[in-house]
Amino acid sequence: MHASNQDNTVAGLVLGPGVAVPLDRLRFAFSSSSGPGGQNVNKRATKCQLRVRVEDLGLTVEQSARLIAQAGSLLTAEHELLIVSDAHRSQERNKAETIDRLRELVLRALIRPKRRVATKPTRGSRERRISDKKARGQVKRMRSEQGD
Repeated sequence: MHASNQDNTVAGLVLGPGVAVPLDRLRFAFSSSSGPGGQNVNKRATKCQLRVRVEDLGLTVEQSARLIAQAGSLLTAEHELLIVSDAHRSQERNKAETIDRLRELVLRALIRPKRRVATKPTRGSRERRISDKKARGQVKRMRSEQGD
């Protein structure tokens, strides 16, 4: 009669509030990395590529559109995010970095941008601007009169 916590949750990676992607939707590929690392680089496949389809992330249509707009060159023609990391010498750290980058992208897509409301300058601000301009012009006229 004792139910475990796993019965109620789907195994997945939490990317943000209310956003989790099933682990089987994340595809990781590893290859040999370039750059420094000595013999380790020649022997180990440490470079990590993470591929995930945008629709598998469980975002709303609006959030998906924002993610696609922000992804830029990370987005393939098939609407897959392709995130690559070879900054570290270990496979685990590169894998963790790709997941962190995915999480950052998703968190940015969750934020709805504030709508700009067009405003007009107030009557007082227009009058102050005009009087400041007139005062400045008066100062310049006074200078030119003194120079003659």
